[in-house]
Amino acid sequence: MRLIPLLLVSISITTTARGSEVTIPAGDVALRADYAVPATPPVAPAIVALHGCGGPFPARDRQWRDLLTAAGHPVLLPDSFGSRGLGSQCKVAARRVSPTGKRLTDTIAAARWLAARSETPAGGLVVMGWSNGGSTVLAAATTGAMPPGLVRGYVAFYPGCSSFNRRADWSPGGQLLIVMGQSDDWTPVAPCRELAERFPDRIKLVEIPGAYHDFDVPDHPVAVRQGLAFTANGNGVAHAGTNEAGRTWALQAVPAWIAALPPVR
Repeated sequence: MRLIPLLLVSISITTTARGSEVTIPAGDVALRADYAVPATPPVAPAIVALHGCGGPFPARDRQWRDLLTAAGHPVLLPDSFGSRGLGSQCKVAARRVSPTGKRLTDTIAAARWLAARSETPAGGLVVMGWSNGGSTVLAAATTGAMPPGLVRGYVAFYPGCSSFNRRADWSPGGQLLIVMGQSDDWTPVAPCRELAERFPDRIKLVEIPGAYHDFDVPDHPVAVRQGLAFTANGNGVAHAGTNEAGRTWALQAVPAWIAALPPVR
């Protein structure tokens, strides 16, 4: 576990990406995705970015896409729900598209597609995601889940760690960064803390003091969400919204962590 001192620093994101919609064969679906390529020569690693239970979230997606492509990384954002005609799944308990099921299949297909692109630098990709997408990152990070040599590292923002922590046989197959709001009452930090304590050499957990779910979304005031399918105390109620200090830290530190990952051989 790492508690971080948070300093407010100005972040400027310049849009340099050329974005386009692409379609990727992925098992039962033609997976639609937003694909952004830097205007400058790409640098490693290319990144697959996975949405949360609400589906694509333009405010968050554009922010991270533009930040990462400005740093030179190609970014692919697949839409697992919209590609199947589904809307938000945040209030749906019986989900037919789950992190360990079809979302994992989508992630593998998206990663293979991105790795095969001529503009993608060699040495492995990064898979990152938020909330339900963060849980999909944990599924992808499971030892043996991804094809060998395809991924160099994983980043999960406020994932649900409970089901993975309950598995005595679960282990991460690569370096994994988990970033959580310490006050998150939607996907609580405690199971992620326990998971990180089990694998201190492969999991880095950063806790953002005072932050809730969606803390990195810009201009998104903290509000109470109700009727959610899964929350920390099971009552369907949780907070979500911006923590500016945590957001600023993440926009600086996460790209630096990604850039420092060694390539797979």
